[in-house]
Amino acid sequence: MDIKGKLVVAAVTHDQTRIWATDAIRGETPTLVSRPGAEHVHHHVRQGKGSRGHEANRFEIPYYEGVSKSLEPAEQILLIGHGKGKSNSMIRFVQHMERHHLSTAKKIVGAIDANLPALSEPQILAAAREWYEQHREFS
Repeated sequence: MDIKGKLVVAAVTHDQTRIWATDAIRGETPTLVSRPGAEHVHHHVRQGKGSRGHEANRFEIPYYEGVSKSLEPAEQILLIGHGKGKSNSMIRFVQHMERHHLSTAKKIVGAIDANLPALSEPQILAAAREWYEQHREFS
């Protein structure tokens, strides 16, 4: 999907990010960026660390790098995510962008907290359209 110069919607979860251009045709498949699985990464973590959450964190940077690269051509980015505190992947992604991809991070125009697992793709896009309608005068 070509997102160069467009407003895009990125639904960020712990395991994957779905990216749509706002001019996408109904039913168009989003670009999907997934967190690398354990089978694709070298395993050199002591067993104790793996059971305390460190194992999952080492997949986070390659995942966020893939999402950042996918969003780079966009003109404006609207993020949708869910979770609280440290479990909010959207906030962790924004922090990663601000530290490592500031020029792309500056394209983020808004963020919506939503219960993504409970929403269908049309509902996610409807939430994005509603946000855009409310904030259009500020664009």
